[in-house]
Amino acid sequence: MNHNPHKSSSFKSEDHDQKNSVPRAESLKSSKEKDPAAADKNETNEQGGEAKEAEIKYILEKAWEDIQHFLSGEEGVEIPDIIDKYLDLVEHKVSRLEVPEKSKGCPVPDPEDDGWFHKVVEQMSKLHRHVSTVFKSDSSRGPLINRIGRIHQRVMSYLEDEFRVLLEESRTVEAAADQSPDAGQDQAKEEPNFPWYSKQVLATLNKISKLMISGGYEFECYEVYMVTRRNTIEETLNKLGFEKISLDDIQRMQWEAMEREIPPWVRAFKECANIYFSAEHKLAQTIFSDNPSVAKSLFANLIRVLFLQLLNFAEAVALSKRSTEKLFKFLDIYETLQDNSSAIDSLFPEECAKELKAELTATRRKIGETAICIFCDLENSIKSDTGRTQVPGGAVHPLTRYTMNYLKYACDEYKDTLEQVFKEHATSKPRDYQGNSQSNNDENQSPFSRHLIKIMDLLDSILEAKSKLYKDVALSNIFMMNNGRYILQKIKGSPEIHQAMGDDRYKKRSYELRNYHQGYKRETWMKLLDCLNMDGLNVNGKVVKPALKERFKSFNAMFEEIHRTQSSWVVSDKQMQSELRVSIAGVIIPAYRSFLGRFSGYLTPGRQTEKYIKFQPEDIEAYIEGLFDGSTSSMPRRKT
Repeated sequence: MNHNPHKSSSFKSEDHDQKNSVPRAESLKSSKEKDPAAADKNETNEQGGEAKEAEIKYILEKAWEDIQHFLSGEEGVEIPDIIDKYLDLVEHKVSRLEVPEKSKGCPVPDPEDDGWFHKVVEQMSKLHRHVSTVFKSDSSRGPLINRIGRIHQRVMSYLEDEFRVLLEESRTVEAAADQSPDAGQDQAKEEPNFPWYSKQVLATLNKISKLMISGGYEFECYEVYMVTRRNTIEETLNKLGFEKISLDDIQRMQWEAMEREIPPWVRAFKECANIYFSAEHKLAQTIFSDNPSVAKSLFANLIRVLFLQLLNFAEAVALSKRSTEKLFKFLDIYETLQDNSSAIDSLFPEECAKELKAELTATRRKIGETAICIFCDLENSIKSDTGRTQVPGGAVHPLTRYTMNYLKYACDEYKDTLEQVFKEHATSKPRDYQGNSQSNNDENQSPFSRHLIKIMDLLDSILEAKSKLYKDVALSNIFMMNNGRYILQKIKGSPEIHQAMGDDRYKKRSYELRNYHQGYKRETWMKLLDCLNMDGLNVNGKVVKPALKERFKSFNAMFEEIHRTQSSWVVSDKQMQSELRVSIAGVIIPAYRSFLGRFSGYLTPGRQTEKYIKFQPEDIEAYIEGLFDGSTSSMPRRKT
């Protein structure tokens, strides 16, 4: 059964040299022309090295034929003498692979040797398995068994390093892709291009995993895979701006710092759910194709940790101190959790998927409930605004601006999300609130719409109380007009708020705004019109001049006071300002022109006329145009 390896290897090496001498002739010709001596020496060294490698491979192959007969287990087959020679050559080959690479810190597989080396690994695993089983009770075989075990461990260790290097290769390729102008977002999102392993590398990784598992090194194989992929994923998340932060560190963060961390978290969660999880699942299936259950387990364990890490961040945010400005970031998190969870069922094993869905649902519920509390805190902030400082000129109150801008942004950007949050996570319906709400329609309103209306009605009641801080009833009406108009404009500019409120409530607010307008005119300009009343001016068919003079004096004094006072009042909305001025002029100008035309002739021209008729209708009109601009202005010059 034993062969003469030296004789056959000698023949093989000669044949090998003859086959390779012809294609080398042309390449060596130019080298010889430049430096014939050096070229001849290099050629000799190269041919000698190739011959030696060929000889080693041949001996290993022939030796393995004898060893395979031994492994067949036939009775009477002794351990072949060639096995020592085989082990010597394997050790020699492994030593040559290890030394230069270990000095650099990691092995760099030689593509030409990979197939041969992997074959040797497979052979060593079979040999180690056989002798460990058959001769485990034969103490005389102990030294040989130990030697085979040591060499098997060495080839497996090298294979493990090769597996690690190939897995880490994606980092280099990924970095190069990031810098390439052709590697855009669309390319990155194509699943086959992630995690950026070539087909050749994937095939080698698959081969190595099979060799390590069949060789009894499955634990080392799984550990290397888990560690390298976890590191790669964390590096990828870091590039997206999301870094691993402990729960305690998150809770100790100031809101400004935490707020900056939320957009990167949103991006990382979306990318993981829609790209990375699926790609990692495919990668595990590809590398461990012969072991589907292993692929599922490795993927689930790897991604489960990452998934829970992402959820921990969201939970930590949910536990932070509540304040109204945090609502929209909470809703961003809620939407992210809601819209990017479909991959769980399709990728994870059933039990793992069930666990992760439960964790995600619990986190989403906490975020949703906290978002409701934050939105309801707006009600508390409105109630707590008990300041008694008047807004100068009856302008729009800061509370109105803040509340309406807050509600408008919430409805314009997040209405559907808020509707869902209130529907799913509100523990109870909002309490009945005070005000003339149309209760018959409340049953048809969604929980969010009901609370939105409640907040706006609460704002109305607070503004009504603040309007009473003004001693001047006319200014109180201006204040309510300004705020009412501001609220209506915000509703008009937001179809979402308008829809939530309904047409009836919008019309009701418009009606209330007209009432404030009429109340203002009644308190100011109707009193001025009383001065132009003709009652008591005619006695027995004659005009009573003292009474007429008093009427002109009263009109002049009252109008001057109105102008002096109301020029500093504010009507912020330009359209309403214009409408108000036109309305005032439409009431006062015709009445004054009629009164002046009828009675001015009864005053003596000259001093009396100048003393009692201070304004022409055009002057009155100019005065009215100067009202509500928020600045005290002097009387315009009288037109003559």
